[in-house]
Amino acid sequence: MLFEQAEFNPYDNAELKVSRAFELYEDGKMSQALAELEDALQINPYNSSWHFNKALILDAKEQFEDAIREYQIALQFNPLDPEILNSLAVDYTRIGQYDLAIDTFEHIQEIDPQFEPCYCNRIITYTEMEQHDLAEQMFYLAQQIIPDCPLCYYNIGNSLFIRGRYDKAISCWLRTAELEPAHPQINYRIAQAYWSQGEIESSCRYFLSELRLNPGDVDVILDFGLFLLEKGDIESAKEKFSRAIELRTDFPVALFYLGEIAFGDGDYERAEELFKKALRKESKLAGARYRLAQLALMEDKTKQARDYLIAELDLVEQDVDVLVSIASMFLKMKELDLAVNCLLRATKTDYSNADVYYYLGLASATQGVYEDSLKFFGHALDINPKHVAALLDSAVVCMAVGKFEKAQERIEKAKPLVENDLRLRRIARSVSLAKLIRRVCDFLGRFKPRHGKAGH
Repeated sequence: MLFEQAEFNPYDNAELKVSRAFELYEDGKMSQALAELEDALQINPYNSSWHFNKALILDAKEQFEDAIREYQIALQFNPLDPEILNSLAVDYTRIGQYDLAIDTFEHIQEIDPQFEPCYCNRIITYTEMEQHDLAEQMFYLAQQIIPDCPLCYYNIGNSLFIRGRYDKAISCWLRTAELEPAHPQINYRIAQAYWSQGEIESSCRYFLSELRLNPGDVDVILDFGLFLLEKGDIESAKEKFSRAIELRTDFPVALFYLGEIAFGDGDYERAEELFKKALRKESKLAGARYRLAQLALMEDKTKQARDYLIAELDLVEQDVDVLVSIASMFLKMKELDLAVNCLLRATKTDYSNADVYYYLGLASATQGVYEDSLKFFGHALDINPKHVAALLDSAVVCMAVGKFEKAQERIEKAKPLVENDLRLRRIARSVSLAKLIRRVCDFLGRFKPRHGKAGH
């Protein structure tokens, strides 16, 4: 034979598939890369690095639980590999299995105390566990190994930001940007910290820096839109939300904020259209039904408003301000039980919110339970002595139960807070008139004929 037939080796074919998978991964074609790796593993399921690479692709696709299974398989063949263990611990953190994450990081530390990522990534785990002192401890341990790790500065910056220590978070993130200018979203994070600190110009500068580097990042575009909205630059905010929708057509949050702008402009028909469109994209979007309930109430569509609000309650979770606002709308609809349930739910989250007790006072007054009403108003005023609505409404209730001096006391406290307020003047006149009537009645009562003994 001139040429001898080469013997076919299936493992060579598997290696080719792995090489192709790597190229596809580099090109961002994750699903195709995954398919190639799965074919390779069908041929040779005992290769630890291939299972590890498959897990990395699953991480890129945000299939973290599937990735964990692959890391665990990889560890069966290479149980002391710190890279595999580190990636596994990171994914445990991503799915909220913090105890497993910490155990795994500590196991790495036992195997190789100089493996810096086991400290660096533990900063994230402890931050999510709200154990910030331990997060800082991990940061300092990591620094002893690699003093200029940009990821360490980034991670501890997140911990500082969550605690409201914005100036220190900015300092850490600026260090990250210095060490690694292309670090993902670093300018965005600096912008958020400056925004939280009230430094508008610096925040705007870093938002723009981020968008120059990543003009198609819809999350940054959306947040910049919110920044502009808060700043009062409505037209620029509208442009950003519209741009986000161009880039991601199924972006309900951007639709919602365009609805908010239309609502604020008084274009209620357009606002309703946008809120409903946002809900069609995301049925569990918080806030849209609340606004639709307001729009329904404007048209006296009470049942529709009630239905929207009940559906919204399933999405609110523990947002006290929203619960109070929904309760106030239920009160307007005379849905007292629903209003009270909302307010009691709010007290479980924040028992020191004056508005909660103010509206409980209103609900009790509406039911005619005046003594309870005064107790709730009193508690609201203990929390916030300058709560004008509680002062005025408690004055009305005091007047209703004949406590005119108490009503006058509340009015006097309200006067410096709302000068020339029409309702205040009206209530003050009513109290003065009621006190006058009582004095006249007391005076006339002195001249009532007394019933003496017979014959007198």
